[in-house]
Amino acid sequence: MDQILRGLDQMYPGATCALHHHNPWELLVATILSAQCTDKRVNEVTPGLFAKYPTPQNFAAVRPEVLANDIRSTGFFNNKAKSIVGAAKKVVHEFGGQVPKTMDEMLSIPGAARKTANVVLGTAYGIASGVVVDTHVQRVSRRLDLTKHTEPVKIEQDLIKTIPEDRWILFSHQIIHHGRALCQARKPRCAECVLDPLCYAKDKTS
Repeated sequence: MDQILRGLDQMYPGATCALHHHNPWELLVATILSAQCTDKRVNEVTPGLFAKYPTPQNFAAVRPEVLANDIRSTGFFNNKAKSIVGAAKKVVHEFGGQVPKTMDEMLSIPGAARKTANVVLGTAYGIASGVVVDTHVQRVSRRLDLTKHTEPVKIEQDLIKTIPEDRWILFSHQIIHHGRALCQARKPRCAECVLDPLCYAKDKTS
């Protein structure tokens, strides 16, 4: 594991969250929008969205069908709009307008499963509550033999056991960047990868 962490540090020393945001609430919205959608597309949508709805209170007051039109290009817009409006109402009415700082409270918010909660707690608050498991982390973790599982919750449990807690937040960012840059789904660019000698994935390329 130490060799993997050193390799990631070499390739992505300052990796951070790719979703643009100015506060925990904006990050929560952006993370909900990022499901089944690229961060690049989300970052194209959010500046106008946050200009139109600057606060959680603004999002709580809008009808989901209206918000759906504003986020249409991110896909699954009806479900995402319901989640975001529901999240805004929860944050405003139960958490005083502030995104909470515990996993249990985060999981009570509509649209926030463990992945979203880990993104917000880790990136916005620096709280290492777990490891973000998105599609990139699922793929790369299996290729590096860090897990045999396919379910995000079980993958996260495996990663938490092997990665030092003070690396959980950075590791998540690094693996997500790695999944985008080199360890891609269809054709990983293994020749350019520092981790190549440590990797025995069946779908390696030469």
